Amino acid sequence: SAPPPYPMPTVCLCCPLPQVVEVGGRRHPLAPLTPLLCVLLPQFDPGNTGYISTGKFRSLLESHSSKLDPHKREVLLALADSQADGQIGYQDFVNLMSNKRSNSFRQAILQGNRRLCSKALLEEKGLNLSQRLIRHVAYETLPREIDRKWYYDSYTCCPPPWFMITVTLLEVAFFLYNGVSLGQFVLQVTHPRYLKNSLVYHPQLRAQAWRYLTYIFMHAGIEHLGLNVVLQLLVGVPLEMVHGATRIGLVYVAGVVAGSLAVSVADMTAPVVGSSGGVYALVSAHLANIVMNWSGMKCQFKLLRMAVALICMSMEFGRAVWLRFHPSAYPPCPHPSFVAHLGGVAVGITLGVVVLRNYEQRLQDQSLWWIFVAMYTVFVLFAVFWNIFAYTLLDLKLPPPP
Repeated sequence: SAPPPYPMPTVCLCCPLPQVVEVGGRRHPLAPLTPLLCVLLPQFDPGNTGYISTGKFRSLLESHSSKLDPHKREVLLALADSQADGQIGYQDFVNLMSNKRSNSFRQAILQGNRRLCSKALLEEKGLNLSQRLIRHVAYETLPREIDRKWYYDSYTCCPPPWFMITVTLLEVAFFLYNGVSLGQFVLQVTHPRYLKNSLVYHPQLRAQAWRYLTYIFMHAGIEHLGLNVVLQLLVGVPLEMVHGATRIGLVYVAGVVAGSLAVSVADMTAPVVGSSGGVYALVSAHLANIVMNWSGMKCQFKLLRMAVALICMSMEFGRAVWLRFHPSAYPPCPHPSFVAHLGGVAVGITLGVVVLRNYEQRLQDQSLWWIFVAMYTVFVLFAVFWNIFAYTLLDLKLPPPP
């Protein structure tokens, strides 16, 4: 006979229930009470088909509802009511309880006929400070109530949002060090020795590949650093809390690299400083996600806050444009370019939007993700070949190295 589709752990009253289940060759860590349900589910499927009826599933949930997290119980009930064929797959249940939701599972939830009957997360009372913070982050970043409840229920602050905080601290530390060494904090970029730093991207030193990334630790002045730090902390940290350091770090670094490469292609004689490429990638992705999910986003004063964010970004971009064409403090080399901002925006509204729109979904399952990854890869390869051959073919006169 065919092997059963369920993991069949041996359970007795004297032994603890298993906390990990193996399905399809993969081990899944399970939430509290899930091991008990994993043991009970096969009892409702004597034919070992891998499916149980929604009626039996609902009765099982109701009999153990007092022991199950209320938000997950709602999701499970929504799953039961969304199945037109009256059956629920065991794999869907394991994916749910191990925080691994497939895209088809999520669509089943969203297209279900049942409306969640309990009150919205925003209406819950008696929350402590950390719970209110997590709830606030959920409403700031996620457009669907089912995802907000899921995030609120599963977030543990482990690991904390270390990436954005670490990058911000490093940027502040490098700025203070340069300010002390140069004796200047406002408009540091106008100091004659500013470009001598080995972190700055300079067109004459473009063969030093690290400069395409390390330029984020050099800022034009405290006015430049201040806005970038505020945006990184107010936008980047909540996004990292929801989507994780890997995804947000990917968008940030992609924006940084795209920014410096864009300058090397479109503003070939100018250096680059500042983290605006990465910051604009995150902020642009967040704003685009809000616009695309306007009715679902429940953050307070969203129109006013979008207007303030756009005004701040416009002011920073205007400052960069003004500085680029202001008479240089170290002729013939011009002041740093503003094109990195545009490179960051391009990454944000492509790769960034796909990341933010697919909370807890596998990006490799999204065709749009691969389209944008291919576009980004083509741009990077084009820019690399451009940097190798175009400067010579165009016989461009570059400023001398600092």
